[in-house]
Amino acid sequence: MQVSRAIVAVGAAVLLLAATPISADYTIDQLVDDAGLREGTTAMRDVRSWDPSRAVLVRDIGFELPAFDGFNIVAVSSLEEALSQAGSAGAIIGFCNDELLAAAPHASWVQIYSAGADRCVTSGKFMSGDVVLTNMQKMSSPVIAEHAIAMMFALLRKLPAYMEDRGSGEWNRSEPYTRGMTTAHGKTMLVLGLGGIGTEIAWRGSALGMRVIATRNSSREGPDFVDYVGLSDEILTLAQEADVIVNALPLTDKTRGLLGKEFFAAAAQTRTPYFINVGRGATVDTDALLAALQDGRFAGAGLDVTDPEPLPPEHGLWQADNVIITPHVSGRGSDLNRYRLLVLENIRRYLAGDALLNVVDAGRGY
Repeated sequence: MQVSRAIVAVGAAVLLLAATPISADYTIDQLVDDAGLREGTTAMRDVRSWDPSRAVLVRDIGFELPAFDGFNIVAVSSLEEALSQAGSAGAIIGFCNDELLAAAPHASWVQIYSAGADRCVTSGKFMSGDVVLTNMQKMSSPVIAEHAIAMMFALLRKLPAYMEDRGSGEWNRSEPYTRGMTTAHGKTMLVLGLGGIGTEIAWRGSALGMRVIATRNSSREGPDFVDYVGLSDEILTLAQEADVIVNALPLTDKTRGLLGKEFFAAAAQTRTPYFINVGRGATVDTDALLAALQDGRFAGAGLDVTDPEPLPPEHGLWQADNVIITPHVSGRGSDLNRYRLLVLENIRRYLAGDALLNVVDAGRGY
């Protein structure tokens, strides 16, 4: 009876919030359609430990969640604070690791604020189905795609050289500044991992007049603006066609270290490409990438993620003048309204016992 009262008490309020747009013309239904969000296959009411009367721990990242009558949302600002509250929690939003899951015996749902779930899916509770894991896949895809394109433009237009020497005040139009400047138009972009982020990158590349090819693990299906979608075993062949390679792969057992010596050698057989990584650092053999850059087989690299991470100050990538490095910040500046809408919708579904959106397949790792 306690569970039923909790659902009845908040049901109307949460349903109203879910239908209320964050602006005059944007609703959760539009977000679901625009981002292509999918619901999981398991209803929360069928998860053994589901009890919506328990507290939900929510990490504060700058958007407000309303107070629900009869529903206990506990704001936490640190992992330590979450650990101290985890014993009675029924759900956790914004934090995830093995220690926290071990301290939360009643949790049936964990929502993370990142798209990548590799640091979270190691818990056996997700593999067993005792806890449902949801992520922010596709919520930050637009801004991460913009970051990737910004890195590509900076490399193609040789902007780092001008930024480094601007202190001299010299109006320098000669080489080596302009040597190798080129255009994105007419080039071939290979997107590794045609998921939410990869699709946004591909769309932007196509809009710039690039021929876009891609790989994905699940099928050869793709949007009209992608010229060809290959399976993961076609990576080496497709790499030979690319002027710009953008890595948007998730980190799984299969992708760890996938882009190594063989990959960089294949990609450099017919051209001298650029490499952009906004996926996961550990999908790349860093030594192999550095070697390809140092011997001129690759024209440059834009890296938002590295392996190891943080990258040690003495690492050779820091000294390479054809490399742009940002410290895993490509998702910053995302529209937090998108995050808020997804969290609200998943809270509504959680309370009602329905299947959640953006459920992570623990076996696949994404």
